[in-house]
Amino acid sequence: MADVEVLQLDDEKVEEALRCVIDPELGYNIVDLGLVYAVLVNDGVVNIVMTTTTKGCPATNYLQQGAYDAAGSVAGVKSVDVVLTYDPPWSPERMSPAAKAHFGI
Repeated sequence: MADVEVLQLDDEKVEEALRCVIDPELGYNIVDLGLVYAVLVNDGVVNIVMTTTTKGCPATNYLQQGAYDAAGSVAGVKSVDVVLTYDPPWSPERMSPAAKAHFGI
């Protein structure tokens, strides 16, 4: 009998899916931009805490829906909740080294 690989749902799989969500103004993914503050996975339920670069960002709904859709596309996800926060406020220091290099920071 062949071994069957069991795919374990975890925050890393969801975070990888979130990398497909591109901020339309900056042209870079929301994870490496530092817009995703937390990804918590518990028994198929995904909770995402995220922000935007500024309050009143015109792409807020797009980014929030993108995160919801991307997380929901991961095998094993039963439900997704995306919470938007501005505490702490986003700053370029939250960006990954790759994003900082891309933007020349």
